[in-house]
Amino acid sequence: ITITPMAKTLIQYILLYIVLVLLQALVFNRICIFNVAVPYIFILFIIRLPVSLSINALLSVSFAIGLTVDIFSDTLGMHALSCTLLGLLRKPILSLYMPREDDVEGLIPTMRNIGFPVFLKYSFSVSLVYCIIISAVQMLTFSASAILLLRMVGSTILTSLIIWGIECLINSGSAQRL
Repeated sequence: ITITPMAKTLIQYILLYIVLVLLQALVFNRICIFNVAVPYIFILFIIRLPVSLSINALLSVSFAIGLTVDIFSDTLGMHALSCTLLGLLRKPILSLYMPREDDVEGLIPTMRNIGFPVFLKYSFSVSLVYCIIISAVQMLTFSASAILLLRMVGSTILTSLIIWGIECLINSGSAQRL
């Protein structure tokens, strides 16, 4: 049986989806540093989606991963909302760090494809946007602004560090396969 490159890519995304959701549900949802910082590693799936993906497909996939995490986390649609908004903002965030529009089309934004410094800035920005949205939705008030700010900053830093580590592991594994 020969697998076409498109089918291979689809299988890789399905496996990434399953692995990240299971890791989030079984491991990372139980991590809460200083009762403030929670890592949201499943957003790596949204970060790594192809830039050429249509907006409808991107929003659908973003909603689906958020809803899947909501089901496992019992969070009543908070992640679905946050992921959908993140899907909407992902391409403008990436275009902040990629100088020309033609450099972005057809690109899969991984550390290997866009370079280490650009990936660090891009993934940190995406993590920051996600943590701002999810923290604001979870708190449903801005009266405890110090706690809200601490949650946003702590979760962003923790999420970014873990995403960078996972991305390094993925890249080192694919480099060995070549």
